[in-house]
Amino acid sequence: MKYGQLIIEEKEFLIIEKLLNLNNATASKTVKNHILKLQEELRNATKVVTENEMPNDVVRLNSVVTVSSQDGLWEKTFKLVVPANSNTLDNKISLLLPMGTAVLGYAKGDVILWDFPGGLQKLNVLNVEQELKVTK
Repeated sequence: MKYGQLIIEEKEFLIIEKLLNLNNATASKTVKNHILKLQEELRNATKVVTENEMPNDVVRLNSVVTVSSQDGLWEKTFKLVVPANSNTLDNKISLLLPMGTAVLGYAKGDVILWDFPGGLQKLNVLNVEQELKVTK
């Protein structure tokens, strides 16, 4: 990991915690498992920083992220959004979907090991671009 742990901006951290708590009760079993894993990571492996301290290459809400499989067989670019803005046809992925929970807080160049519905996979974070600031 580039920064040694997940990095989340403090205002986004509060938004994410609320979303996780609200959705944990109503989500499907698969989504619940990813929510629980993300909650665990947020508790144990996360550095919460101010807007000014937030590195530009870290995946956050409204980041445009490019990831690839470790074997290089596929590559995907998408925008990480809150569930209300999710639209897979427009490549807007909810942070509560497996891919969204997998990338949140990681940086460009990181390798992520995540348990997807199809099994354990390694992802390479190829690029992270910041489009909009969520908290402003």
